[in-house]
Amino acid sequence: MTRVALRPAINDAVETLTTAGVHSPRADAEHLAAHVLGVERTRLALTPLVTSDELAEYRDLVARRAQRIPLQHLTGTAAMGRIDLAVGPGVFVPRPETELVFAWGLAQLEALPHDHAPIVVDLCTGSGALALAIVHARPDADVHAIELDPAALAWARRNADDRIAAGDTPITLHADDATDPELLTDLNGRVDVLVSNPPYVPKDAVLDPEVAEHDPRIALFGGPDGLDVIRAMIPNIARLLRPGGHVAIEHDDSNGSDLAALLTGYGAFADIVEHPDLAGKPRFVAATRT
Repeated sequence: MTRVALRPAINDAVETLTTAGVHSPRADAEHLAAHVLGVERTRLALTPLVTSDELAEYRDLVARRAQRIPLQHLTGTAAMGRIDLAVGPGVFVPRPETELVFAWGLAQLEALPHDHAPIVVDLCTGSGALALAIVHARPDADVHAIELDPAALAWARRNADDRIAAGDTPITLHADDATDPELLTDLNGRVDVLVSNPPYVPKDAVLDPEVAEHDPRIALFGGPDGLDVIRAMIPNIARLLRPGGHVAIEHDDSNGSDLAALLTGYGAFADIVEHPDLAGKPRFVAATRT
């Protein structure tokens, strides 16, 4: 079978994706090549030649990426922590920025006394990303994940089943509303760590096509200022956390100070800290239950 050089095809893909306005053209071109070949991106240099069928598949994927279909929809996976999650149409694609909330959550769990199994809640779990990454890293944790949208919940169940098959501790998935006053009442005052990547985009925000045309709107928009869902969640967060329990909420880069002010004004939280992402933009707010 005829084999052809891979690197010129990748270079052509970079040009195509650059012209299409893709933000990370080289990384995406290489990720797609690695996906076609079934190797890690870092090992592409070890596969300098590809078959004509592999080249055709690669060029088709590049063309679809140039149409601004999300990279993760083309590869079928997104990473969080040390696990890969199945994603596609109907579920929010986890972002690298959310890794910061995951790392924060693990740090809080590390600091807990070892006198009980830690209880963790993930509000608006989407694909299950935070909940499943946390339980993979902390198999001793009792993790509860909440999701309202049936389509997203189906993806979360698929990922949860995949992680059980891989040997991880099961999480408890709840088809429920993170703002429901009756949510998880059996956990009142018992939760050690609560994390959330809720819908937080202001309704008039201008979004990239990958987001605007492919992420579900229910997972994106949080009212005029992006804080409507978070406002409604705060009483539940205060009710669920034990005294000294910790919460981290991801937010739009336009409303971190407003979220911190909401937590301050509620009167049940201390040690309220605004955390930036790796680009220096406001990304999540953390607090401790008084």
